[in-house]
Amino acid sequence: MYIGGSSALFSEGLHSVVDTGDSLLLLLGLRLSKRPATPRHPYGHGTEIYFWSTVVAMSIFGMGGGVSIYQGILHLQHPREPEDVWLGLGVLAAAFVFEGVSWVFAVRGFGKVRGRRGVWQAIKRSKDPTTFIILLEDTAALLGILAAAAGLALAHWLHAPVFDALASIAIGVLLVIVGVVLGRETWSLLLGESASGEIVESIRALAGAQPGVRDVRAARTMHIGPDVVHVDLDLVVEPSASAVDVSREIEAAVRDKHPEIHRVSVRFPE
Repeated sequence: MYIGGSSALFSEGLHSVVDTGDSLLLLLGLRLSKRPATPRHPYGHGTEIYFWSTVVAMSIFGMGGGVSIYQGILHLQHPREPEDVWLGLGVLAAAFVFEGVSWVFAVRGFGKVRGRRGVWQAIKRSKDPTTFIILLEDTAALLGILAAAAGLALAHWLHAPVFDALASIAIGVLLVIVGVVLGRETWSLLLGESASGEIVESIRALAGAQPGVRDVRAARTMHIGPDVVHVDLDLVVEPSASAVDVSREIEAAVRDKHPEIHRVSVRFPE
């Protein structure tokens, strides 16, 4: 498509290549995150998916967005009317159909996680970046195809190559925005996010309901993978209570209700 002289088609083609590579990186991250715990990594490798998701965000930002904007600027400086316009529009129409099918599946998958929450709220609360990365990538792909088609058509019909260049820049800006959003969310997960407020309150209630527990001073949680949570509790117990028994009962109660809890660590500060 770049041989046809269209920077918008080049940018959208590059976007497709980047999406393909990103999908492979996510698959790699998922595979690596399933590896069992080792003496060197006693809590497993769940954060692998967070690392590779951050790499995906950087790829979208730099390789997709940055290069597309650069190509658009080059074509503004050196205008060239696109060739083989109808072929290009046909390719974009076919790409829109394929991306649309993928987008529908992504929406359905995200809907199961989203529930009744808003899209942005669901993204912020999600601990599994794969649930929203594909959705955002496919949405950006559909919008990018529309931008490329509009730029290509206007450049041809109005004999104004500037529209083709502007479409390339618009695609780049769109990818930069997606990259920033994904980067912010995945980086936050990589640093270690707490479990949802509902789970934290549930843990506090379960711990406080155990015999011998006077007060739950603190309940700290951290995701070390999409489905693995570590819990630290600071408790005040009755003088006659056994610290070992209290710890065991709390961990059993918490893990029974929340299977994603990997470990409950209990402290008894003075």
